[in-house]
Order: sequence, then structure tokens, then C-alpha cells
Amino acid sequence: MTIEELRKIAETERAAQAKCPHKVCVCIAAGCLSSGADQVRDALKREVAESGMQSDVLVKGVGCMGLCSAGPLVEVRTEFDNSAQLFAGVTAEEAPELIRGLDTGSVPLKPCPTDVPFFERQQKIVLENSGRIDPERIEDYIAADGYAALVTAITEMTPQEVIDQMVRSGLRGRGGAGYPTGLKWSTVAKTGEQEKYVICNADEGDPGAFMDRAVLESDPHRVLEGMAIAAYAVGAQKGFIYVRAEYPLAVKHLRTAIKQAERLGLLGSNICGTRFSFQADIRLGAGAFVCGEETALIASIEGRRGTPRPRPPYPAEEGLWDCPTLINNVETFANVAPIVRNGAAWFAAIGTEKSKGTKVFALAGRVENTGLIEVPMGITLREIIQEIGGGIPEGKQYKAVQTGGPSGGCIPEQHLDSPVDYESLARIGSIMGSGGMIVMDETSCMVDVAKYFMEFCMSESCGKCVPCRAGTQQMHGLLEKIAAGEATPADLALLEELCELVRGTSLCGLGQSAPNPVVTTLKYFRKEYEDHIAGKPCPTCHTAPRCDTGAHEEVVR
Repeated sequence: MTIEELRKIAETERAAQAKCPHKVCVCIAAGCLSSGADQVRDALKREVAESGMQSDVLVKGVGCMGLCSAGPLVEVRTEFDNSAQLFAGVTAEEAPELIRGLDTGSVPLKPCPTDVPFFERQQKIVLENSGRIDPERIEDYIAADGYAALVTAITEMTPQEVIDQMVRSGLRGRGGAGYPTGLKWSTVAKTGEQEKYVICNADEGDPGAFMDRAVLESDPHRVLEGMAIAAYAVGAQKGFIYVRAEYPLAVKHLRTAIKQAERLGLLGSNICGTRFSFQADIRLGAGAFVCGEETALIASIEGRRGTPRPRPPYPAEEGLWDCPTLINNVETFANVAPIVRNGAAWFAAIGTEKSKGTKVFALAGRVENTGLIEVPMGITLREIIQEIGGGIPEGKQYKAVQTGGPSGGCIPEQHLDSPVDYESLARIGSIMGSGGMIVMDETSCMVDVAKYFMEFCMSESCGKCVPCRAGTQQMHGLLEKIAAGEATPADLALLEELCELVRGTSLCGLGQSAPNPVVTTLKYFRKEYEDHIAGKPCPTCHTAPRCDTGAHEEVVR
């Protein structure tokens, strides 16, 4: 595959799609599929065939369009006037009316407004193809400049030049820690000529998080292209995508994408006639949250029990099968191709001084517009929740937002104007994490929220180190006593002591960050803890002395 051949495929695909004046795109990502999007797509295709409109209307399944709470979503694009209409909650019964409306020039369904902050305030890099291309057709991806960055990198750039692009771009790992991507790549590259590996960490386990799943379902080739470019830069020839088995649609699209890329010579041996070869394979995880930690993930790929090991040595020096290993998450790899295509300066101009680019979030909980969003770094929490998210439903009052999943913290209203970047979130006791963002209103009891996340960490602990294995269990027991109105001030003091102990002595990030929800709720909502201990009614469910925990669980589950 040469750059000329790639361009020819792109031009042929664009020309074929341009022949149809109407394009009807149906979201077939997991959220819309659960609402019957596949039936809507099939009904649309049947109506097109029965009405003889195959030359006028192209119906295709696409990836996530973002507004998951309004699915199934259907977008109609008309070439004549370059217009687009989005229809929400479309049913299979309504689908024929939509096609007939294209023929008559008047669609009877009411479109969903798109000139609203949810769409206008986003800036899409990772999600630029989501909702636009068919994730199961490599030609559609190539028509959107797919694989152009890979061909450019391996035919026109040296590995060091690729790494320099990553360094200058300021891209930081989107898996949670925010480690500089270029620096990590440099470390692996400097280990010399030996067997090396590239791993894509798609073990997304945070409650309420679905960013990586959506990207893999919507644009799998983008992740494969990023991995291949990374492999070229660091000198690796083999890669693994470690993805949860409970993501069957993502796994299906990845397998299809790998086969298609191999068929066109974009993966495999001597890519584009060069000496560079790269093979990608999938490894399925069984759903252990701890396997999101790098060394536990490596152990799982090797066929061993997924438990972490002490570091150093770091995976960049001794990783998979004791070989240097580059590990980045899905969103990090999805940023690579656009940086190579558009240049490091383009990416570095977006975001803040230390947090460059955009961030994908799964916006969930007590907010009007739940779904997948991508925003520039530096945007405030208030802008995300009140403008993009549409505010709190049912006239309720905002109470807190948790960023970073079980490892993150709960942020109160007084910090709503904090910018969303790595340093700012850390200063107020939370983390960026992989991108989960759960909004809570006045009906949420913060004691119970802390107990829920501690229960999650306790059950997901691998048990290898005592502080995490025993500490999370003891902390959960104390939170249960507090919620039941059976605790004393001494229990609260012990809880705080345990937070420091578990945070400071646990082996891996699971235990080290498990106290975060407790620490932040104690910091910002301490009165709720004290009221429970004093036997006063829970300020949200108004029962005493035992808090009706079932009344609070829906928001985080």
C-alpha cells in the first residue's frame, strides 16, 4: 500500500458516497442498540429498497453520536444544500415515514435541535469520525483521511521525528495519570534493538464510564493506526489490545478492523513496502478492575493472575515477557494520527499550558443530557454540567460531581468554576481519570456515595497487599456503621486514619486512590457524616437513625 493507492481508495469511496444526495446515518453503538437502533436501520434499508430509492438514499450504521439519552439517533444529510437534521428517539415504525419524507421533501418527524451547547461547545478530535463513518468499513475510514498519518510516518519520517511530534504536542496519557506520552515513548525507544511490545489498555472498569468502549465501537481503525505509529516510533513489531469481554460490540468491530487492515497491507509484514512490520492481536479481560493497572494487565496477557507488582522496573523497561513495553489507553492512541496529520503545534494550541488538547468524558448521572462528549482542556465544570449537560433535571439542585470514577473525588458547587485539567482537579482533591463524570443532585447522600465506591474498590481488590485488601474492607465497614447511625466520633477519626494508611502504603493505584471519594466527601460534606453519627435524619432521605441507602444508589449504578 502506497500513499497513492491510499488516496485512490479514498477518492473512490468519496465519489461512490457522493452519488447519493441523501445520507441517512443510524447510530449503532451500544447505547442506541439497546433501544432498538438495529431495527430502525433495517426498517430504513427496507423502505429504501421497496421504494426504489437506492440511487438517492444511502443508509449506513455509524458510531456514537453523543446524545445517548435520546437514542436511537438518526441523522439525515442532504448534499443539495449541505444541511443535516438529527432525529431522536426514532422507532422502527417511524423509519419508513422518514424515507418517504426525503422523497416528498418534507420529513414528518420533528428534528432534534443541534444549535445548542451540547453540540456547539464540543471540540472533537478523538470523536471526529464518530457518528460519521461506518466502523465496519475500512474504506469509509480511509475516505476520512484514515491511515494517511501511518503511511506518512513510516515513509517520510524517522522514528525519532515521530516521537518529537508527540513531545512537542504536549499530549499526556488519557488513562488517568496524565504522564507525558512523548516521554514514555522516548523511554521505550531508548532501550535499544530488542523485542518490544505495544499494548492498548482498553480495560475500562469505572462505574458510569463508557468512553473507550464508544471509541472502539465507533472508530476502531483510528486506535489501530495510533498503535501502529507508536510501534514504528519505539521499535516494536507486535501489539495487543486488552479489552473487556463484556464489550462484545467493540471486540467484534476490532476483529473486523484488524482483518481489513491486514488485507490492505496496512497491518502485517513490510507495511507500505518498508521494513516496518506490525501485528495487532486482541486479548480479552474477564472484568477485573485491577487489570486496568499496567503490571496487572501485563500479567493477565501473559496468562497469569492479574495482580500488580512493585515498580520499578517499569513496563517501559521490563514489561510483557520482560521486554520493553509501551502501554497507552484507547483515547491516547486515538489522538496520535491527528497529531501526525496536523502537526504538534496544532494540538498544542488547544487546551491549557500544561494540559493540551481535548478530553472525552462520559457524562452521566443527574443531568439532562447524558452521553459522550469531547471538550477542550480548561473548560470549567460549570460549563460542562450547566451548558453542555443542560443542567439538573426536575428542578433539583446540583450537589456534587465525581470525576475519575472510584479513584476520583466528589466536587461540590463551590468548585464548579474550576477548569478541567490535570493540575486543577488535583488541587481540589479529584483526578481526571479516564473520563468518567457522574453528576449528583440534592437527593444524593454523600455518605452512601462514599460507601458505594468503597464497596466497589473492596470487591475489586486483588488481595495481594494487606493495606488494600484489609484496609478497604475496614473502611467499608465503618461507612456502613455511619450510614446506619451506629457509629461514634471515634469511628470517624479511625476512618480518616485508615484513608491515610491505605493511600500511603498500598501497592498499586487501586488501593492508593480508593480513599479519594471518602476524603473529598469528608472534606466538603463533613456535616452529613456528623449528622449520621449524631442520629439525625439523613439530609436526603430524611430517615433516622438508619439511612435508607437504597434511595441513593441509582445515580451511581
